[in-house]
Amino acid sequence: MRRPAAGLLAGYVHGDSWLHRAPLAAKFAGVVAAGAASFVLLDWRASCAALAAVVLAWLSAGLGVRRLAASWRLVLPLAAVLFAFQWWQQGPAAAGRIVANLLLCFVAAGLLTATVPLQDLLDAVASLARPFRRLGADPERFALAIAIMVRSIPVLAGSFAEVGDAARARGLERSVRARTVPVVLAAVAYARRTGDALAARGLGDD
Repeated sequence: MRRPAAGLLAGYVHGDSWLHRAPLAAKFAGVVAAGAASFVLLDWRASCAALAAVVLAWLSAGLGVRRLAASWRLVLPLAAVLFAFQWWQQGPAAAGRIVANLLLCFVAAGLLTATVPLQDLLDAVASLARPFRRLGADPERFALAIAIMVRSIPVLAGSFAEVGDAARARGLERSVRARTVPVVLAAVAYARRTGDALAARGLGDD
């Protein structure tokens, strides 16, 4: 039985906090600022301070420690590998800055998806893409692609957790192959099912 995903990007959380009431444009600007910070912040202490600020924003919006912890459980192994590699390549200060900036972008994106209903988010994306229609872009199709991407995150996160549980049950928790190959196969199968469903509805046609 598939467990429900409770990760940072798992979807909208109903609420009436200051962050829920904030304008969508301001939230978009915050996510863009977080992405830009990964290039601007060159000191690990500044990066950690920015990360702490978005975590405090998450908690002050009443989005839940459990949801935050569930997401970090998935991303921290990747962050640990990245930290070790960057430490080896550039030293501990650079490694801390890079990992903190990565987590900053991750939490900022989670704040957006957790406080904006998916349909409102897709409508905003389609509106932003509308000026590019004259260049051949299809705003509705672009929004559909974003929707598929967002909806796939809980599925893949749940698959990752299930595979990890199965590997631990067989004593293979240290096997990279046992923990990654089934997730990749599940992702490919999910992508094929999604593609078939879109084709059946004619959404892939010109």
